[in-house]
Amino acid sequence: MEFLQRLARFLDRPLFPWKKLIIGFSLANYFIEGFLGYRQYQVLKKTKVPKVLEHEVSQEVFDKSQAYGRAKAKFEFFSGIYGQIQNILFYQFDVLPKLWSFAGNLLVRFAPARFSGEISQSIVFVLSFVVISQILSLPTSLYHTFVLEEKFGFNKSSTKLWITDKIKSLFLTFVLTPPILAGFLAIVQKTGNQFFYYLWVFVAGLQVVMITIYPIFILPLFNKLSPLEEGELKSSVEDLAKKLKFPLSELHVIDGSKRSAHSNAYFFGMPWKKHIVIYDTLIEKSETQEVVAVLAHELGHWKLGHTTSLFGISQAHFFAIFSLFSVFINNNSLYADFGFHTVHPIIVGFLLFSDVLGPTDTLIKLGMNVLSRKFEFQADEFANKLGYNAELARSLIKLQIQNLSTMDADWLFATYHFSHPILTERLKALNWQSTGKVELKEKVKEGDKKTDVATATGRDEL
Repeated sequence: MEFLQRLARFLDRPLFPWKKLIIGFSLANYFIEGFLGYRQYQVLKKTKVPKVLEHEVSQEVFDKSQAYGRAKAKFEFFSGIYGQIQNILFYQFDVLPKLWSFAGNLLVRFAPARFSGEISQSIVFVLSFVVISQILSLPTSLYHTFVLEEKFGFNKSSTKLWITDKIKSLFLTFVLTPPILAGFLAIVQKTGNQFFYYLWVFVAGLQVVMITIYPIFILPLFNKLSPLEEGELKSSVEDLAKKLKFPLSELHVIDGSKRSAHSNAYFFGMPWKKHIVIYDTLIEKSETQEVVAVLAHELGHWKLGHTTSLFGISQAHFFAIFSLFSVFINNNSLYADFGFHTVHPIIVGFLLFSDVLGPTDTLIKLGMNVLSRKFEFQADEFANKLGYNAELARSLIKLQIQNLSTMDADWLFATYHFSHPILTERLKALNWQSTGKVELKEKVKEGDKKTDVATATGRDEL
């Protein structure tokens, strides 16, 4: 505690250029990511299929994958510029203090007197900020869904569904933000200099609550969960769970195909009661044992303690963040440089503090990606030892082909950005021996045309 107080006094220096520092951090991060993106773009211009995949992937599929990668890289470059312009304008024109005053005036005009405190004003401030952010993000969101994803056959969402999803997301934000933010601010206000201990416990408890209510109240707003039908797949998954002593409660199929051709499989729940969710697109495009192999990989994360380890790391990270926030919460120079000369709202201090931590977050992201890639190799090996070597390798190749995922990567870009190893690395680790072209399973309804639309999750899930 004494160390944190000394650090707080040291950092609270009159006229310290916090605004320039934060904008500098943001620009430096953008240019670093731009440099890495340029390196990756050169790889995406290659025309030769990687040697490990030359017998599995056709030249046509590889060319399309490279084109998709380049299109995404260009989109990220321009959306990054758009985001940087927003950040700089927000800071240079003191949007935050103006928005804070707007929130206060709104309460004075329309709310009863009992809602005139900092907590109420903070809630209105955050919700206003969310609405503005949503509006500003509409151009990039529309382009990504209805131009980029549409061009490569991934988008299955209608304009009506897209708008409905946006409204539902905003509704959830307006429902969940007030009680969560009120609890956050009340803890800081009432527990003094040691607020970070209580805040840490609050967030940990909140995570448990969200895990509990998500499948019951939130997920059904966007997707339909149906019980997995009786058959070979259900029996195989249940046998696998029983073999691993995985506390499986329910097996669900989710209608992911109504929005996207991407797919996924995951599990969630409390330690004693787990649910497995499989996307309908994954079932339609894969053989039964390939789906089981995907789940063997996922359950490997559970069996090897990866989910517990990552949860523990996240808790340590939260504690460190809240501890450091205690250093900045009363930093007069930080507030003043962003236009808050007479009031020091806690939520504004937390937002500015988060920006100050930008470089630290970059290092943490790098470290977590290194650890995540290690865990992915271990989960692959776990599935391999269960006897799913060929099935897992084929499923990985299918997912790569179906999702048009990047088949090669610049090592520096991959180290910084990728939480999963690239396909060639995973196949080498599995000692994959080519057996010829991997065929995609197609479930064709009567009267429908057969298509080669991508249906895979890509690198962030499996």
